[in-house]
Amino acid sequence: MIPVAAVAEAHRRLHHALDGLTDEQVREPSPLPGWTRGHVLAHVTDAGRALADLVEHALLGVLIPLYDPRTHDRDGIIEATAARTADEHRRALLRHSVRLEDAWARVRDWDQHVDYRDGKLSSTVFARRREVWIHAVDLDIGIGVADWPEDFAVHAVDFLAERLPEDVAVRAGDRRWGTGGTEVAGPVRDLAAWLSGRTTGDGLTGNLPELGPWPGVSGARQPPRPARRAP
Repeated sequence: MIPVAAVAEAHRRLHHALDGLTDEQVREPSPLPGWTRGHVLAHVTDAGRALADLVEHALLGVLIPLYDPRTHDRDGIIEATAARTADEHRRALLRHSVRLEDAWARVRDWDQHVDYRDGKLSSTVFARRREVWIHAVDLDIGIGVADWPEDFAVHAVDFLAERLPEDVAVRAGDRRWGTGGTEVAGPVRDLAAWLSGRTTGDGLTGNLPELGPWPGVSGARQPPRPARRAP
């Protein structure tokens, strides 16, 4: 099942949490090294724009990369738009959230080829869900790991288990990821938070290994990750 409605709900939760954001709070540091809340918002907004562009073009039969380094200065755009006012951030984020949802509503074949991740349009939906929920925590505006839907946390562990060393597996209840003999266990939200670098893993059992790199997109620079963040 493609979680389009779940992404729309994630958008709604994020927009609602931003209602009271002030210009001063936009300028305050986020947990991501070197980034203010404005940088996080600029990144989430531009990612929404890029995904909307990709889906809209795919519906016209045109393949484009998510970020074309020849025409798109991703870092420059984030730096240039991070200093927007709170209202400007809210409007820009809403505009591209609506664009993306409207484009998805016109999709008839989720297996349609695109130049992104696994080559299917469906991957844009899962990517946006990760983007919104994880960076909502980075914004520190009242949304935390405990607010992540359980099925999202399961998906996040599915996606991020690639960061585990080969000899380590993780377990949440009767769900297990990996074949390694060494096991890290705990609630699925806590596992997802640790694997995404949003907590230090407090509350998990087992010896926590050093994690590998974030699963990346070829040619796309990943935003900074918090090296260590307390629950």
